[in-house]
Amino acid sequence: MWENRYSKTDEYLFGTAPALFLTENPWLTAGVETALSVADGEGRNGVQLARAGLQVTSFDLSPTAVGRAKALAEKAGVTLDTRESDWQGWDWDRQFDLVVGIFIQFMPPAERPAQFANLARAVKPGGRLALHGYTPEQVALGTGGPPTIAQMWTPELLVTAFPGWRIERLAAYERDVQEGRGHSGRSALIDFVATRP
Repeated sequence: MWENRYSKTDEYLFGTAPALFLTENPWLTAGVETALSVADGEGRNGVQLARAGLQVTSFDLSPTAVGRAKALAEKAGVTLDTRESDWQGWDWDRQFDLVVGIFIQFMPPAERPAQFANLARAVKPGGRLALHGYTPEQVALGTGGPPTIAQMWTPELLVTAFPGWRIERLAAYERDVQEGRGHSGRSALIDFVATRP
């Protein structure tokens, strides 16, 4: 599905600017050397992390998106280690100081525990996980993301998924988002940042 969406246009589907979650929380990269940007699409968020001076690995399952991520990194003058991989094919035992997942709510609820377990495994002890996505209220707004409430995140869901982790940011809020044609308009968002014990 994703390759089909990306390949149907020459434009960056979600624009080239990073999610405001990253630019408004620059402390996320403090003391960080390595980062993984999961399901990074066309690279806008991976490139932002590289601009902050991190060694960034970025993967996505769409060849078109990975090609655009490479081009975006080159244009920005940064190094981005781009990989083509689906979720199951990624080596989740490879650990990073920071793991970032932005708008990655494509898993059915039954597969979400395994998805969160993979993310947790990829974070070094003492490292940080940063997630940004949609709350259930997003379905009624219809400005991006999956059309089912069950795939959305709540604060309680995320806190429960990472027991014992030190929460650094947990916020649910609404704002206007303009991220290419893919995300446009009033959106119900959630941020979750936590440190692995």
